Amino acid sequence: MRGDRIFGLVIIVVALGYILSAHGIETSFMSDPVGPRIFPYMIAGVMILCSLVMVLKPDPDADWPSGAVLGQLALALVMLLAYAFLITPLGFILPTILVAGVLSWQISGRPVPAALTGLGLGIGLFVLFRIILGLGLRGLPAGWGF
Repeated sequence: MRGDRIFGLVIIVVALGYILSAHGIETSFMSDPVGPRIFPYMIAGVMILCSLVMVLKPDPDADWPSGAVLGQLALALVMLLAYAFLITPLGFILPTILVAGVLSWQISGRPVPAALTGLGLGIGLFVLFRIILGLGLRGLPAGWGF
């Protein structure tokens, strides 16, 4: 119970820091009426709500993961950190294919469908964000096109 409450409080502090960081985003006078701050504010709001649930109603008998599950969680964390570092130099598509494929493999345990899922997510999300939503997203490393 105490672990849930401590984790919930830590996430609330992180969310408040996220709000503070988003508050510093400068907008031009010709920006979208919603502005670039709204999405980070929404994410922080959801984080705070979920954390409050953990603080106010913790799980009384939480089971902590053991060896193999901890290894899978560590791999997922390493992949997400690698994604954050690789997305700038490699563009959106390649890191997304890699990370989505590995995470799908962890969920399903079947490598071929996981690789196809990663490929579909990498390309599909790029099409959604770049072409449909019109975001300025670089698909591939500089000099490769897109």
